[in-house]
Amino acid sequence: MIGIVLAAGEGTRMRPLTKTRPKVLLPVADRRLIDFSIEAMERIGVEHLVVVVEYLADKVKRYVKNRWGDSFDLEFVRQGKPMGTAHAVYVAWREIEPDETVVITNGDLVFDPELLERAVREHEGVASMVLVEVEDPSEFGVARLQDGYVVELVEKPKPEEAPSNLANAGVYVAEPEFERFLERVTPSPRGEFEITDALLDAATEKGVRGVSYDGFWSDVGRPWDLLDANAWALRNAMWRPEVEGIIEENVELRGPVWVAEGAILRSGVVVEGPAYIGPGCEIGPNCYLRPATTLVRDVRIGQAVEIKNSIIMEGTNVSHLSYVGDSVIGAKCNLGAGTIIANLRHDGRSVKVIVKGELEDTGRRKFGAVLGDGVKTGINTSILPGRKLGPYSATAPSTIVRKNVPEGKMLVQGDQILVDWKGRG
Repeated sequence: MIGIVLAAGEGTRMRPLTKTRPKVLLPVADRRLIDFSIEAMERIGVEHLVVVVEYLADKVKRYVKNRWGDSFDLEFVRQGKPMGTAHAVYVAWREIEPDETVVITNGDLVFDPELLERAVREHEGVASMVLVEVEDPSEFGVARLQDGYVVELVEKPKPEEAPSNLANAGVYVAEPEFERFLERVTPSPRGEFEITDALLDAATEKGVRGVSYDGFWSDVGRPWDLLDANAWALRNAMWRPEVEGIIEENVELRGPVWVAEGAILRSGVVVEGPAYIGPGCEIGPNCYLRPATTLVRDVRIGQAVEIKNSIIMEGTNVSHLSYVGDSVIGAKCNLGAGTIIANLRHDGRSVKVIVKGELEDTGRRKFGAVLGDGVKTGINTSILPGRKLGPYSATAPSTIVRKNVPEGKMLVQGDQILVDWKGRG
């Protein structure tokens, strides 16, 4: 079998995190998003792996080569101008000219490898696609099945027009003759070449198998999805807990906790698992790490800091007497002493976040902040729930962040006065 992983997109709904990194390299527990698809490919016996790249392509190529170069015959294909999923698959298809079964996944999915195993096991005919039940089908390609085969497929329908709640999971198995259905795709009203059009064409002429899956699956479309995926991975996708770092006296580890080589936990630290503490991290003294927390690498957590259900990326420093709850913090940030990231609205309603200019309901009572790379907060900064701080932005001391802070700006007063910030680099 040949594997194709689609990893070319920008992931604009994940801003500001994807301003400086490809979406597929966002961290989840001890790995990156793209690793879930690649691990599953390895498990089903794929030997030739093709990764379609474009946005920040060199970063994706470098990571995949370093982590997976010994496991596959690797090949990278540039998509060029992003023109939809069918276009991305077709670019790879023309490059490899397959004469055997091809397994295709989006590179930003988190799922149990059993999903891909089932897709291959139940595959029939020219193509098969995995389908999962979702609450809001309007964001996905939605299928209607009859006797296990796709008879209707609509891309991002209005809620009242959705033929079912079975969403396209972004996982496909196809035979070489599927190429001609890719070739016949024309631009959609959105101006993209949609793979759902190729699948519907194939379903009409040849039949497309719909493989239903009811286990964990997430396409990690927004920052809060990353937290859900991280919590699931820590509980379900890790090896037996290992403690390889230095643990001082009076440290308490509760439940499954992974402490990587080179990490140090100072006296008085309490960690409630599941939690992952990566290489080179230094925690404490007297810190409290609560469940579903991931510290990626070289993270410094100062005296009397509390972290809950958060992802903190490489080289970030959280200074003493700070609190980070239900948040995603980018790389090389510096949170000044006494920085408080609130994660609960005062009125108890679910937290809303601006995504691509629109206010979206996270559906979560608790959600904190999203910080891009290189953010610096002044001492005693308070960040209200659902706020975003762009890469290399900053706050002055004793600031309350009530609105999003754009990239490269400093918030200098509570009523949102912004100035250019020269702290980058």
